[in-house]
Amino acid sequence: MSAQILDGLGLSRIVRADLKDRVDALREKGIVPRLDVLVAGQDPASLAYVRMKHTWAAKAGMVGESTIISESTSQAELIDKIAELNANPLIHGILLQHPLPKHLDEQAALMALGAEKDVDGISPQSLGRLVADLPGFRCATPLGIMRLLEHYEIPIKGKRAVVVGRSVILGKPAALMLLQKHATVTVAHSRTEDLPALCREADILVAAIGKAEMIKGSWIKPGAVVIDAGYNKVEGRQGDVGDVEFESAKDVASWITPVPGGVGPMTVASLLSNAVDSADATLA
Repeated sequence: MSAQILDGLGLSRIVRADLKDRVDALREKGIVPRLDVLVAGQDPASLAYVRMKHTWAAKAGMVGESTIISESTSQAELIDKIAELNANPLIHGILLQHPLPKHLDEQAALMALGAEKDVDGISPQSLGRLVADLPGFRCATPLGIMRLLEHYEIPIKGKRAVVVGRSVILGKPAALMLLQKHATVTVAHSRTEDLPALCREADILVAAIGKAEMIKGSWIKPGAVVIDAGYNKVEGRQGDVGDVEFESAKDVASWITPVPGGVGPMTVASLLSNAVDSADATLA
């Protein structure tokens, strides 16, 4: 029996429709939610992703601008730009789109960004708030994953969760957010011994390792919930593929996210939701 689909694209439409209503209400009060993006101009994938974010934001009634960061941008210029955006009260969210040009110190830029307008939830200050269970913006991709699980009423409390991947923007925060919902969480990675056996212990398996179709159906516990957060290009194949071999996995799992159409749309929807939350907080 094939797994049921965790439809991230469908859920993102619901989230964005709600955002449109919230933005309309804020506009009536004179507040226009604004999300500005700093993006490397030489990275086509990042530019395409940012265009999609701006398109979805505009459909929700939000505004925003992109600033291109090039090979000629100095560290001081980047920090000054972040300070300028931070100081602008009309800007409610700032996204530092990864990756930046290699000559720039991304961590220093994220430190300068801080937590107040970090609607992607990836600055050290934002991640610290997550670790300490303090209020703050949560990382957009893990937040999208948690909203998918909540929407489809997937039980988390007491379940064994395995997160394959330990990045600070996905794997680690996903593990922490699952832990907050009382899952028993293991974080695995490419150097984990007998990774297939560990994956087979998971009631909830989150694939976030960045290797195309690495996780096979034989690695999955029958009836497990599989969240594929991977987006990979494979030479000779059209479109993106995930970190999970979908065709073999869907015959074992109870629920599974497709790629595309699963985690990706919910990442963007969660980012926009955080930005609207930030705008809404100005009324307090």
